[in-house]
Amino acid sequence: MTVDQPRIAPHTVAQRIIVPLDLPSAQAALDLVDAIPQVSFWKLGLELFVSAGPGLIQDLKARQKRIFLDLKFHDIPNTMAGACAAAASYGVDLLTVHTAAGKEALVAAQTAAIAGAEAAGVAPPVVLGVTLLTSIAPQSLAAELRIPLKAADYALQMALLAQDSGLTGIVCSPQEVTQLRRFLPANFVLVCPGVRPVGASSQDQRRTLTPIQALQAGATYLVIGRPITAAPDPAAAFQRICEECSAAIAP
Repeated sequence: MTVDQPRIAPHTVAQRIIVPLDLPSAQAALDLVDAIPQVSFWKLGLELFVSAGPGLIQDLKARQKRIFLDLKFHDIPNTMAGACAAAASYGVDLLTVHTAAGKEALVAAQTAAIAGAEAAGVAPPVVLGVTLLTSIAPQSLAAELRIPLKAADYALQMALLAQDSGLTGIVCSPQEVTQLRRFLPANFVLVCPGVRPVGASSQDQRRTLTPIQALQAGATYLVIGRPITAAPDPAAAFQRICEECSAAIAP
């Protein structure tokens, strides 16, 4: 079977918003998916994957949904390679690893993801390097992690490491997108959590922008969770965000 090339960014706002399934069970997740049928891209993270397993991925694919498998692998190169090969075989669209694992591990992860997808006869995922978690405040870099760089400079360093290792995308704060776009190829995928509509609580996110600001800065995908999933009417909240953002997308 011929394997497709890695997926590229779509063009409509609705296709560029990824909604997280931050729920404790597969049934709760599928109930939410069915409640917002216009959402085409869903994020499956650690809590739900550990709880529900890969069977949920097949349920989502049966509903023709795109999948961001956000497991943030961070380990020695051999372990990351094995994990990425297995994850890629599920046919997911995006897959995360921690860029801080280093170049050898990133190269191994990218190579293994392609091989795992090819062996399974599916298109390879875009492997994303996580630069710096959006829950980490800039002052924490120096005070807690002992990293003597500003958050934006550290994110840039991690992004360039990801690119140099063969990755074609990263996860970054929307606040860093403008600077990153000056140094990265136009088709490099930037996925941004920490996106909050005007008036929404930032909760555990520290480096945020609004959806329109993030898109105008050059984000490829926006991860927007509780402003949609915790709204009284999630479908209406999703539609409202899409409508508000449409002006930010170039024709």
